Amino acid sequence: MPSMNATSSGPLLQLLSNGLQLWIRSQCDDVGELKLTLQGSALQLLRGKLDGVSLTARKVSFQKLPLLRAELKTGALRAHINPSHPGQPIQLSHPFNIDGEVVLSGTDLNRAFASDRWRWLGDLLSEQLIGLTPLRALSIDDDLLELQAAVIATQDPVRARFGLQASEGTIEITHLETGKSFLLPMDPGIHIQHAHLKAGQLILQGKAIVSP
Repeated sequence: MPSMNATSSGPLLQLLSNGLQLWIRSQCDDVGELKLTLQGSALQLLRGKLDGVSLTARKVSFQKLPLLRAELKTGALRAHINPSHPGQPIQLSHPFNIDGEVVLSGTDLNRAFASDRWRWLGDLLSEQLIGLTPLRALSIDDDLLELQAAVIATQDPVRARFGLQASEGTIEITHLETGKSFLLPMDPGIHIQHAHLKAGQLILQGKAIVSP
């Protein structure tokens, strides 16, 4: 089935694209740039389904976690067109699968772990991997992760460096000197398949199940 850009796919598919964009934006704190490509036809949509959607987004904030870039593709969608409700022209009626890649910068991660929403996770990393809390700073140096923890008795923080990889559906962080590792808590609906650090960024590839 051919892919169709939302701007040239006819009024029905344009309505679907607009509805999906509204729904995606409602799930995020902020979206800088968003592009959708639909796989399917207007006839399929009239029957309440579509082969899938490809999405590219930049500068996205999801649950206060800033993403530089996200490239995602859904599985088949079941959708109900509701043109009488402009604020919600489409309703997704069944869970669907997503697979793709997201990229986060070390600078944004450091800022996120200092926020109220994610401070607990930064402190958990610091406690499990360094044995100290709170986390003072996080940075990515090429393909290595560095954590800094505050020490009350001195002004100089304790620093440690770590490797990172995907393991057991989540992210495993390993202390380079001690070999101690920690599996990041992960939503059961998300399965991380690949994870690596490069040029100050965290790059994740995986799958997720989304319940509308």
